[in-house]
Amino acid sequence: MGGAPWRPAGLEVGVAVGQGRGQTEGMSAQTVIANGREVEAALPCTIEEFLRAQGFLPRSVVVEHNGEAVAPSEFAQRQLRAGDRLEIVRVVAGG
Repeated sequence: MGGAPWRPAGLEVGVAVGQGRGQTEGMSAQTVIANGREVEAALPCTIEEFLRAQGFLPRSVVVEHNGEAVAPSEFAQRQLRAGDRLEIVRVVAGG
């Protein structure tokens, strides 16, 4: 947990660890693997909820869930479970 995320040229990759949200009724803090790191999350939650809790704007990232690319239109429906794996790439424009 901790340390700077790997950043390939032209892309910014990473999940802000430790910015999880508080627990609410019916949810428990468990972990998912995001960019190779364990991240606590209030599960069950959707990819969109997870991204927002980690400080991402859902439309500014590309997500792979358990090895499958996920369209941004599916973020609000796709449920995360403990142990799921996410790869999150933030798209950065530049010149």
